[in-house]
Amino acid sequence: MAVKDIIATNAAPKAIGTYSQAVRAGGLVFLSGQIGLDPATMALEEGIEKQIHRVFSNLKAVAEAAGLGLDDAVKLTIFLTDLGNFPRVNEIMAQYFKEPYPARATVGVAALPRQALVEVEAILAAGK
Repeated sequence: MAVKDIIATNAAPKAIGTYSQAVRAGGLVFLSGQIGLDPATMALEEGIEKQIHRVFSNLKAVAEAAGLGLDDAVKLTIFLTDLGNFPRVNEIMAQYFKEPYPARATVGVAALPRQALVEVEAILAAGK
């Protein structure tokens, strides 16, 4: 059985289901999908721009709880309820990541939890 270390922080929203904020397994850290919830209020930010910023700041908080940062991301998966927001995600993502960028997939979805407009999950490399 693989050894799993659970990672949690109050600087990101509490899990709203049967999952952990992040799990370290071997040299990888798997960050669960984050939506634009304010961790202090658990309220969804209003509008796509605020939600995108909140998603990346939530991911950053979980990465830091694992002793890592967003620069350690090797793969992102982005879920959007409107693929028309894809250019805005790219613009805002550039404020949180620098080259070399992680691999990435973007998926259009019909709906997300709590009527969120965007969700992002990440895989981080914990060892160099």
